[in-house]
Parts: sequence; structure tokens; C-alpha cells
Amino acid sequence: MSNAQMPTKQARTLLTSLLLSSPGPIVTGIAAATSQSATQLADFIRRTMELVALFVAWWVYRKREGRPSDDALRLRLERMANVSVTASMACSGVAMLIVGTYRLFVYSPSGNVTLGLAIAVMGALVNAAFWWRYRGFLHHSFDAVIDGQRRLYRAKTLVDLCVVIALATVAIVPTHPATRYVDAAGSIIVPGEWLYQAFAAAQQSRRPERDRARPHS
Repeated sequence: MSNAQMPTKQARTLLTSLLLSSPGPIVTGIAAATSQSATQLADFIRRTMELVALFVAWWVYRKREGRPSDDALRLRLERMANVSVTASMACSGVAMLIVGTYRLFVYSPSGNVTLGLAIAVMGALVNAAFWWRYRGFLHHSFDAVIDGQRRLYRAKTLVDLCVVIALATVAIVPTHPATRYVDAAGSIIVPGEWLYQAFAAAQQSRRPERDRARPHS
């Protein structure tokens, strides 16, 4: 991939990720409304916050590319994108932690979680693909917006795997006494990962750009 093609491919990837994520809050909202699963409700909150961060990243990238010579504006826009990613992780983490803790004591999982499980499986595969894509971009050259998306999609992939495990347990053994705790644990582990990633993102954003421009996982 040539350096001249890089901005176009990155912009298309950002737009594609935004469009693919757009139906997520609607579908997971329906799934959460038809089920008493704490994990599905937490997943709905997470996907809604993610969509906001994805839109900000796409908008910032397009706005920044239109003024390549204005370094001050570029830094402000990149900071805006990174703040949106960090805020998305932090707000989602706090909200989901409250939901998970509350449901642990007042609800036992029931209802149909098939739709939510299918969404989580597909989400894990798609998010892993985007994580790999953004990681590949950063091996060519560092970009603060793309790095923010790499971190976001890495967290999304890990969280989706956690959601798959929790919902699969609810679907397979819904009446088992331990299932309510597995379901609630899913909505507690999920925000734990997000809060950790938010803290890491906040710490990384304080480092000079030259220190962040290195190979990423």
C-alpha cells in the first residue's frame, strides 16, 4: 500500500466501520427489550456510546484532511477524536457496571437471548477484522485518529467475546442456578475492560506524538 493511497483507504475504512455499526444500537435495543438479560442491556449501552465515538472519529478525519497545513487545528481535532473514544469507554463502563451490579441482586436471566447472541458473534468477527485493519495502517505510519480506532476495536473485540460467553450460557442452561451469576458477570467484566482501556487511552493521550508512533498490537 503506497503512502498516497493511505488517506483514502483509511477514510473508507472509517466510513465503513461507522455504517456497519449504525444498526447495532437499534438491533441490540430490541434484543434487550425482549429479554431480561443484564448482558444484553449492557451491550446496548456500549454499542450506543461506540457509535458516537465512531462518528466523531470519521468527522474529525475528514475535517483534518481538508486542512493538512494547519498543525494547531490538526492537534485539536485529533484530541477531540481521542477524547470521544476515551469518554465512550468510560461512560459505557460506568453505566454497564451499574446495570450489572443491580441485575445481580434483583434479576435471574430469562427470555430469548438468541438475537443478542447472534449479534455478539458477528460483532466479534467484524470487530476483529477492523482491529487488524487499523493495526496494519499503523505499521505504515502513525496517525492519532487511526490509533484511537485501533484501541477502540481491540476493546470491542475482547468485550464481544465476553458477551458471547455470557449469552451462550444463558441460551444453553437458562434455568441453572449459576446462570444468573454468569450473565451478571458478563455485564461486570465488560465495563471492567472498558474502564481499563479508557484509563490506558487517557494515559497514552498525554504522551508526545513521537513516543506513540511505534508498532502496535
